[in-house]
Amino acid sequence: MTTAAKLYGKDLSEYDDVDVDDLLAQLTPEEINILAKEVDPDDSFMPPSERCSYECDKSPTGPLNRKKLIEHINKQALETPDRPELKPYVPGVIRGKKWVPPPQESAKEKEVEEQIAIDLGEEYEQALSNATQEEIIDLAAILGFHSMMNQDQYHASLLNSGQPVGLGWDGITKASQPKPYPMEPPNDTDVDATIKQVREDDASLIDLNWNNIKNISDEKFIQLFEGLEINTHLESLSLTNVGLTDKTAQRLADALEKNSTLRVLNVETNFISPAVIVRLIRALLKTKSIEEFRCSNQRSQVLGNKIEMEITQLVEQNPTLLRLGLHLEFNDARHRVAAHLQRNIDRIRKDLTLRLQFRFFNMNHRKPALIQ
Repeated sequence: MTTAAKLYGKDLSEYDDVDVDDLLAQLTPEEINILAKEVDPDDSFMPPSERCSYECDKSPTGPLNRKKLIEHINKQALETPDRPELKPYVPGVIRGKKWVPPPQESAKEKEVEEQIAIDLGEEYEQALSNATQEEIIDLAAILGFHSMMNQDQYHASLLNSGQPVGLGWDGITKASQPKPYPMEPPNDTDVDATIKQVREDDASLIDLNWNNIKNISDEKFIQLFEGLEINTHLESLSLTNVGLTDKTAQRLADALEKNSTLRVLNVETNFISPAVIVRLIRALLKTKSIEEFRCSNQRSQVLGNKIEMEITQLVEQNPTLLRLGLHLEFNDARHRVAAHLQRNIDRIRKDLTLRLQFRFFNMNHRKPALIQ
């Protein structure tokens, strides 16, 4: 039970049945003016005329006649002379600056912009493809895309139609029940067997995933990186949350300088220092084969301006890197890295387009074989 509201020790529930209009009718004009000064001027429930501090003491000349008022305003507007122009008007003479429309983009630039695709990732793509219509509408409302909803859906969301009692805009805010998700199965990759495959350059081993495997010794890491130097088939290596330290990461950097087939490297959530991260990124310039490198969430969350600028300079020298998974705090470094990665993506897309065009040209203009 809630306690009754009180003012100066008196219960306010006694005044629920009191008619305010009758009380105001009993007040004199002087008392009403004093009461108006005590009212909060920022009260949005009061009309603007009563919240204005200006007070007019003139007596009214008569009732309001809107038609005569508009006629009087129009008459004054017609009778008031125009301001004289400083420069007289001459037909055919342009006064001031002439507006010139901005240059239109060429059709080729528009085609290039339309060809750029947005990669949302496998998780977001799968979530959006399996989402129902109601979930898409809720997501559009959260993001502010009200234009994606039709008129019936918009008014239904405002009127809470179809919503059970207690939910919707007028309901009490409460947390929704979380959906139970099954735990991810443990990584059952055989460490010793995969090390042997890497050292023997097994052609069937293209993707190696050691994520979340605990208690891997430094000797096994060194054996893996020694085999990586001579391996010519492995394309993706994931070492997330495996306890990688600066000692083993230095050995990984040496292996990257000799390997020319690895395209994806993931060393997130480990214990690598910022200086060794720079060493790894510098190693990518040796063979220039890595397209995706991820190394965020390390021992030091803040890299510092000096380290970030050094990483930016190394990334700008890499012509093959397309994705960099690393949090950069400073805007200059973040923008320069993003611009360079976008240039690499555009250049590769352009090269691929030219190759396809050249291939189709050869197919269409191939000379027919002579009939003997």
